[in-house]
Amino acid sequence: MPTSAIRLVRFSGRLLLALAAVATLVVVFLALVAVTDGAGSGLAAWSATLGTGTALGLWRGRHRAHGGRPARLVPFLPVIVAAALTATVCVPTVPTSRRYPPALPFVATQHWSLATGSRVAVYHYPPANPGTRHPVPLVYLNGGPVRGISVLDHTFLRLLARQGYDVYAYEQAGGGRSDLLPMRQYTVSRSVRDLAAFVDRLDKGKVDILGFSSGGAVLTRALADPGVAARLHRAVIAEPGPMDGPTARIAGHKGRQSARGLAPGPTGPRSTHVPRYAVAFGLMRLGLLSPGTGLVGQAEGVNAFTAADLGSDTASAYCARDAHRIPAEDTVRNFSFSPAASLRIQQTVKDSPSIAPQLRRSRTPAMLMIAECSSQVRQWETTVLADDPAVLRTQYMPGVGHHMWNGLDDNNDRAVAVITAFLQGKPAPLPNYPTRDEIPVFLRDHK
Repeated sequence: MPTSAIRLVRFSGRLLLALAAVATLVVVFLALVAVTDGAGSGLAAWSATLGTGTALGLWRGRHRAHGGRPARLVPFLPVIVAAALTATVCVPTVPTSRRYPPALPFVATQHWSLATGSRVAVYHYPPANPGTRHPVPLVYLNGGPVRGISVLDHTFLRLLARQGYDVYAYEQAGGGRSDLLPMRQYTVSRSVRDLAAFVDRLDKGKVDILGFSSGGAVLTRALADPGVAARLHRAVIAEPGPMDGPTARIAGHKGRQSARGLAPGPTGPRSTHVPRYAVAFGLMRLGLLSPGTGLVGQAEGVNAFTAADLGSDTASAYCARDAHRIPAEDTVRNFSFSPAASLRIQQTVKDSPSIAPQLRRSRTPAMLMIAECSSQVRQWETTVLADDPAVLRTQYMPGVGHHMWNGLDDNNDRAVAVITAFLQGKPAPLPNYPTRDEIPVFLRDHK
């Protein structure tokens, strides 16, 4: 074999060994990040990895004691490369103290301190037509669970106000312009207590509640608590998430095909393209880091997370036929989402016992809204219908996905018609479907 070929083989072998060493050190670093729960912004794992790599480099360097200085430094090159790569996981690229979204141009932001200790951002849309004013205030609970209210939702709330409703909405603790909580205080039970405290702070007697997505799950749990339910006049549960642990563990089908995988990919910057946040959010999602991890603080995580990080989750809230006309749900400046706090609340739902026995005693008149192209597991929705005897009607919304009021076609008007008819005790604009007796067939037909 020619000398040049031998040299090439040797060089290739050494390069592969070096790359393998770098990869091994990176894996060791990630494992240590998980074991230490990201202590010290990942510096504990980084120092241990660097120490391990240096020790191995010194051990290998003994065999090169008779070579020159460059030869003795060769074993340390993988350590230097791995140290540089993993250091990017330890360095914040956004402020570590909370940056709140600026004020919205079309509604004032109030801040209310609740009896629970939460300080929440509140938005009020008074009736646009006093002549048709309804006597019972309407409170909106958005989804997330720890997410700011989108501009698209604000548009819908203004539409309800034009129907004569006195509309109030608040961003749940940690979301949007509301103050953060210590991570351990984010629980679904706290969300229910905050709802009760908000109604008390409003001090207008009983209220109607519209709960969407995870907000619908909070509302369902409120209906199962007699003390909280006593504050509610009527409840609209729209596309709810799982209400308790047994429901969350149900593996069922979803609605008709959504736009997930069909819509163009989201545009804009992604925090998950930055090594620090890709590692942090990825390991949290896998359950290898706790929501209170020391790698990325709660405030930094909220500052870093962008709408593009939601990926295909946004597309999953629309029907397949709408894949190429999904509206802009929010603005960059208004968008706010806390991945860590949201995961923490979702885990407390999964860990909670069944609320079915309490929900079966509910007496608050309620309506369930189900989207044709829902991205929610159907049993999350039908379990509410099955266990709550006070659900008086179900409205299966054709032609819409999880985000039913989305500004497309006449979707907003149809959602308003369904909600207002129930709140006013008028006949439903759509058939009462599915009824409790129809649940087995509804699930069997994969509706």
